[in-house]
Amino acid sequence: MNLNLLKILGIIIIILSFNSCKGGDARKNPPQPELRVQKNLEEGRGFRLNDALNKTLKGGGGTFDFASSNELWRASLDTIDFMPLLSANYSGGIIITDWYSENQNESIKITVRFLSNEVRSDALDVKVFFKKCKDLMNCKISESEGNLGKELKKEILKKAAIYKKQNKDKNFKPYSNDLN
Repeated sequence: MNLNLLKILGIIIIILSFNSCKGGDARKNPPQPELRVQKNLEEGRGFRLNDALNKTLKGGGGTFDFASSNELWRASLDTIDFMPLLSANYSGGIIITDWYSENQNESIKITVRFLSNEVRSDALDVKVFFKKCKDLMNCKISESEGNLGKELKKEILKKAAIYKKQNKDKNFKPYSNDLN
């Protein structure tokens, strides 16, 4: 083999090995290495050298993870898609809608803050604001303390759980211990 090709393959292997290093909760992983490998591969978190070499040699593209791969982000945008967005900052972890109104005297505004990327109840902070106006210059803005914020949060979490399950099912690859 060519010396340059060996250097490139060595660099790729080093980069991929560093890239796959992630911290984890030891309580959630089995202590036996074979079971850990099987679990990681089934969840799509594994790395198979044979697959990577085939993609590299065939000129296949990589996997690009953007905001659309975050289940909470997608579910939030899908839930409030009827409202115009004022700001959606994935890296800042916040979505702010513009004031939305079906009549001129009352408007609603929603903010969604992401506290974690995990699909769980404390990962989101949903706030709903109401604006009531007597005329154009005489408006009162208050944060809602009703059930709307809780219902939105519940709907977002429900959709996110569905998206996560679909993604897990899509990435599921049964583990085979074949060395062929």
